[in-house]
Amino acid sequence: MFDRIFAALSHRVANWAGQPAAFILALGTVIIWVMTGPLFHYSDTWQLVINTGTTIVTFLMVFLIQNAQNRDGSAIQAKLDELIRAIDAARNDFIGIEHLTEAELQRIKAVLEKECGDDETHHLAIERLIARR
Repeated sequence: MFDRIFAALSHRVANWAGQPAAFILALGTVIIWVMTGPLFHYSDTWQLVINTGTTIVTFLMVFLIQNAQNRDGSAIQAKLDELIRAIDAARNDFIGIEHLTEAELQRIKAVLEKECGDDETHHLAIERLIARR
């Protein structure tokens, strides 16, 4: 039950945090804080308010956004695994490789690039892709 509530909350917060309105709210908060500086004589308490507020928001956002990213990554991985499983010519050995170490993934990548070949057509295709950027 808690997992579903947390997942829904993290999804909503992560989506909202990426919107222009969230940036405008944060910017507005900072502007108001700066404008109140003379009123509070730029005191240590005045500085502590923004430091504490931003620290708390950042601390909580890390967990919410990480949760949303973890779920998105898992969903994408499941979709890719299904595509691999559904295509007859695909190698099912690639399902689940996200659990391998970085070194193992780099070795697989090197083998795949070698299998792709060093022919001129391959290099020209890559050059065209780079040129389009």
